[in-house]
Amino acid sequence: MTYASVAARTPVLTRPAGAPPATRSLADVVGNTPVLWIPDVCFGGTGGFWAKLEGHNPGGIKDRPALHMVACARRRGELAPGRPVIESTSGTMGLGLAFAGITYGHPVTLVTDPGMEPILHRLLVAYGTQIDIVERPHPTGGWQQARRDRVQALLDEHPGAYCPDQYHNPDNVAAYERLALELIEQIGRVDVLVCSVGTGGHSAGVSRVLRDSFPDLRLVGVDTIASTIFGQPAGARLMRGLGSSIYPRNVAYDAFSEVHWVAPGEAVWACRRLAATRFATGGWSVGAVALVASWLSRGTSSDTRIVAIFPDGPQRYWNSIYDNDYCAEHQLLDVVPAWNPDVLDHPADRVVRRWTRCARVVDPLSHPELVGCRAAQR
Repeated sequence: MTYASVAARTPVLTRPAGAPPATRSLADVVGNTPVLWIPDVCFGGTGGFWAKLEGHNPGGIKDRPALHMVACARRRGELAPGRPVIESTSGTMGLGLAFAGITYGHPVTLVTDPGMEPILHRLLVAYGTQIDIVERPHPTGGWQQARRDRVQALLDEHPGAYCPDQYHNPDNVAAYERLALELIEQIGRVDVLVCSVGTGGHSAGVSRVLRDSFPDLRLVGVDTIASTIFGQPAGARLMRGLGSSIYPRNVAYDAFSEVHWVAPGEAVWACRRLAATRFATGGWSVGAVALVASWLSRGTSSDTRIVAIFPDGPQRYWNSIYDNDYCAEHQLLDVVPAWNPDVLDHPADRVVRRWTRCARVVDPLSHPELVGCRAAQR
């Protein structure tokens, strides 16, 4: 694909002009991220979608909720000046909280697990955070529950410390109002919104605001295989940044039109296609979301506006997604996604192993047959 062919297929939209003003405030550099047209690089069709490039924030998409949750806690008196912030994270929220800690003057302790990327670990230490690594997964709740248990122990040891609890905190959802308003200003109407789902924050927050203006909005969720969020059984998960082994209460199940599960090799393939053809790529969530958004663009009319949220950029993933040795070790090379996803009528029908779509979205906690162990939900 040539640059000329991409340009020829790129719709023209009127966008606000002008550079952002100079600022002395760290918080002011978050937001107003660009929106880029992505042609159907995955399937070679004539369609495409708009990508909101949240990797242009200093730390990624979770700079937004990190700043908002800390600011709200300070305003309500839940977090006193100079007191510590303690949270569980697999990555991007850690960067956001490091940013918020520097912005508002709070020490930050991040509880993570051995799967954190080395480059991210080093960055977080450079940003002044304390890193606490749990050594073994919880027997039913996996690494996430093990991290959350450790967070609770640290909170007990440090009276006055604050945990944002990103999985269940409604401030996480509310933080994305501005992102939705940016989209309306940048492209106008949004017909389909495609979001990866981990804590459930940005899918719930962005869709809620967009639906005020566009009541017929379709929200499409993207999860990883072996994630419990949409009713599949928990398993070992290679992809980070999306998926869960617990049941986050921020997930707005009734807002989704459908959900897609994507496997690691399929996400790697899409990430590398994006890099080679559009110079706009990122991590696991970006690849998974791009795959689904490209497929959706094939089955909709040319005037349907599809928006996908790209939560981060590629820099953290040099030794995983973009490392041939790593990908070969995990059998992720030479995986080409199917032309269409597999289909489930109900999340309990079978365990999915590859890209799969389900138009029935249910809250697993309301369907006992989908919950392997309710003890994982704390």
